[in-house]
Amino acid sequence: MYDCVIVGAGPAGSTAAYHLAKQGHSVLLLDKAPLGRYKACSGAVSPTIAQWFDFDLTPAIDRSVRRVRYTWKLEDEICSALTTPDPLWVLDREVFDRFLVQQVQALGAAVKAETPVTGIERVGDRWQVHTPQATFEAQYLVAADGAEGPTAGWLGFKPHKARPAAVLEITTDRPMDEDSALNFEFGLVKNACLWGVPKRQGYTLGAVLFVGNNVQDLQPGLEAYAVGLGLGGHGQTFHTHPLQLWDGDRPLHCERALLVGEAAALVDPMSVEGIRPGIFSGVKAAAAIHSALAGNAEALPQYTQTLQIEWGTDMQWAQRIASIFFRVPGLGYRVGVKRPSATERLGQILAGEVRYRDIANRVLKRLSTGFMSGRNSPL
Repeated sequence: MYDCVIVGAGPAGSTAAYHLAKQGHSVLLLDKAPLGRYKACSGAVSPTIAQWFDFDLTPAIDRSVRRVRYTWKLEDEICSALTTPDPLWVLDREVFDRFLVQQVQALGAAVKAETPVTGIERVGDRWQVHTPQATFEAQYLVAADGAEGPTAGWLGFKPHKARPAAVLEITTDRPMDEDSALNFEFGLVKNACLWGVPKRQGYTLGAVLFVGNNVQDLQPGLEAYAVGLGLGGHGQTFHTHPLQLWDGDRPLHCERALLVGEAAALVDPMSVEGIRPGIFSGVKAAAAIHSALAGNAEALPQYTQTLQIEWGTDMQWAQRIASIFFRVPGLGYRVGVKRPSATERLGQILAGEVRYRDIANRVLKRLSTGFMSGRNSPL
């Protein structure tokens, strides 16, 4: 019997597995896909995630980016640069996720890829985790299988409303320039934000619908965006996927089980950032289970409380800003994105140096004042 079985080998699950194994606990990490599988994800993340690991992450980083470019319907261009001490990292999730799993394996934890979980069962004081190959037992269980994973539902958690999202993967014939920009586009697709993240040899264009549910609306918008970025003649692959944006505090624990990452709906509802909160939740989940195994009966409820205080409290402000911004994006672009301080704040938020609550009153006041004065006409 294992101390903990973790379902899902993305950044959140692998982080939890690593920190539990580092504490000397027996861990089994399961994933339905092969290691190094494709993951629809833009891959931009702050280097501050390195604080949660005691090994060097840079071998798994595809590239870095500091220049940021914004457009409104492919026009009214604004270019700026991040002012944070370090540029943003860009990840190839196939490489990054496999790298994290390799660190888990190096600590002696068991990893089984291509092993889908078909059901879970509470038997006495332990969990039974069923797969086509075998049934595994553990004292604790972590659901880390993302927005489409069934584990949270099996544990009895109510489903979150997923937002439609998509990516357009573009592969170029030659490596991208070192100064290629991180791009954001507003207005090209109604009720959506589009972004373009430069990779070593190509771009990942992403989009999420904040209002409405027709994901197919995103494909023509992303293809038009590719043309606008001068990438229309290169190979393209379109993928759709749901996103579990944070939509309010909820319990993230039940009897001897925790939710982490997107299974816990921790994705930032404004920036759509998911990797950093996923890793953060993995660290906190490992600490909670370690404490519970040592006899702390309140460790799992404290995990929920910690995530609500250290993440959810700020996401309330992010959600308020997003609800107004994407209702009147033309106004938001004019009075928010075009401000000289916008890129500085973006970098600081992604790095965790500034919280939404620190800027929310000013942002909401600008948006509300602009809306009330009728300055929300298209640009």
